[in-house]
Amino acid sequence: MSFSPQKVKVPGSPLQFPFVLCVLILSVSGCAFRRVNRVNDIPYAHADPATGTADQKLNIFAPRTRDGLKSVLVFIHGGSWNSGDKDLYNFFGNRWARKGVVTVIVGYPLSPQANYQQMAAASAKAVKWVKENIRQYGGNPERIFVSGHSAGGHLAALISLDNTYFDSLGIANPIKGTILIDAAGLDMYGYLMEQKFDSSHTYLKTFTTSPAIWKKASPIFHLHEGMPPMLIYRGGKTYPSIIKSTERFITALDTYVPEPNYHIQEGKGHIGMILQFFFTWNPRYDQIRRFMEE
Repeated sequence: MSFSPQKVKVPGSPLQFPFVLCVLILSVSGCAFRRVNRVNDIPYAHADPATGTADQKLNIFAPRTRDGLKSVLVFIHGGSWNSGDKDLYNFFGNRWARKGVVTVIVGYPLSPQANYQQMAAASAKAVKWVKENIRQYGGNPERIFVSGHSAGGHLAALISLDNTYFDSLGIANPIKGTILIDAAGLDMYGYLMEQKFDSSHTYLKTFTTSPAIWKKASPIFHLHEGMPPMLIYRGGKTYPSIIKSTERFITALDTYVPEPNYHIQEGKGHIGMILQFFFTWNPRYDQIRRFMEE
């Protein structure tokens, strides 16, 4: 294969547990936002009595200074498709807004109340809402980028690559680029075929027991010419399933993009891959911004 992932040396971090992530993030959720305009809990999709899902909402973080329309970053949180909360990632929106990017943190319905298709459909609806409304917050509707960590990375990749989600909403795919942060489930088909979970397993509630649907749910099977450019990060010490799935994805991506924009961060575990954005000086910010500008 012609691709050669760039390995980034970073110090190892002992903060590898979800409860530490929650404590750290919540501890700064009340930080000052002097240079940021923040709007919380904007509904982008209304409750659906047929499925029992509630209103779906998003948070917006925008630079206070208006000197032209800014690029927009839509972030989809992780949580194994059955947990997580957009408000835990306010730190991410705040830091990006201070760096001149209008940032949208998206909530979406979770398993077992919703399956992966409903989650992806909600994520696409959020992007459509951004396309139609973000100008009033200083964002450029022609410069929408989508990112996600873990399960959120799966959803970000899926709606970027499988145009049926935007086709069903009557719009062309508006995503200009995709940033994956230690994404899970890029080859969900391969993973579930290997694991042979019992039908009661949480992942089978999300992805059903049908191998045909597992393929449909896997971004690796939706790669195509003309897809949005992708910037992909993987932790060197992340979960083995993510390592295997991502490497398969990169191998398949190489067919369309001979030199994928792929970075392995040595020493980083799965939680560390998102915790690194807690620090405003993290070089990933400049790297992602250059990707968005190019």
